[in-house]
Amino acid sequence: MIRQASIDITAVGGYLPLKVVVNDDFASMVATSNEWITSHTGIRERRFASVSMLTSDMAAEAARSMSVDLSDVDGIIVATATPDYQGFPSTACVLVEKLGLSQVKIAFDLVAGCTGFVYALEQARALVHCGSCRKMLVVGAEKMSSVLDFSDRNTCVLFGDGAGCVIVEEGDGLKRTLLGVEGKGADSLYINQSRHIVMNGRAVYNFAVTKMTEIIARLTQEEGISLADISWIVPHQANERIIKAAAERLGVDVEKFYLNVSRYANTSAATIPLALWDMEKEGKLKQGDILLLVAFGAGLTYGGNCLVWKK
Repeated sequence: MIRQASIDITAVGGYLPLKVVVNDDFASMVATSNEWITSHTGIRERRFASVSMLTSDMAAEAARSMSVDLSDVDGIIVATATPDYQGFPSTACVLVEKLGLSQVKIAFDLVAGCTGFVYALEQARALVHCGSCRKMLVVGAEKMSSVLDFSDRNTCVLFGDGAGCVIVEEGDGLKRTLLGVEGKGADSLYINQSRHIVMNGRAVYNFAVTKMTEIIARLTQEEGISLADISWIVPHQANERIIKAAAERLGVDVEKFYLNVSRYANTSAATIPLALWDMEKEGKLKQGDILLLVAFGAGLTYGGNCLVWKK
């Protein structure tokens, strides 16, 4: 169990590339159809960035979308599996330059697959709590189109590009975080030497349903609240069937889960902040709402955050 946190989310932003790719666009590449993709995943379309657009470009656009002054941000974490450079420098360091934030003291990338944003929030909490930073920009940004094998129908239809971000500052909104990893599943989902995603779909599906259910149950139990107290569960947007299966196991109406996977597909570490961005724009978030953020991803990693919305 992770120690009680001490940050609030004070701003949220996002960016989506302009190019919309619908399911029918894949029919000329692989043996698939709109009907098959929609029925098996819930995905109808996704966004793909241009060849020249980098992960840091999308992260910068997401940061600029927030109506806040970034001049006092002193730390940046970018959760991503598709960095601008392989190895170094970090995408976070590139983002510092693109945003012109010379006052930033700490900038680094965090790699936890699709669980990256959940991990990054806890890392930000720790840095704020210990006094290393006061105001942090936490980003989930992915250019998944750059690591797709467009001859593999089992993976190429699942992913999209985008970036979401939040500002976190000292507060009491993030109540509890639970993180986990099952390293024995590392070969179930990875990017190979050819820079293409390889996935054991059945293994990932079973892991995802099990861990999503487990994390939601543990967060509510350890925080001393019930599922009825939760305003929204904001899951990693990988597959609508995974989310519906978790809801059924928990005995919770799937309407309590926010879903936008039909529009954006799986944007990996960006899915949860993009969901928060959409929810705020749609007027779904109210001050005092209790949210559960839940994710699973390569590693195999998993985790969740319980927070009170303070904006």
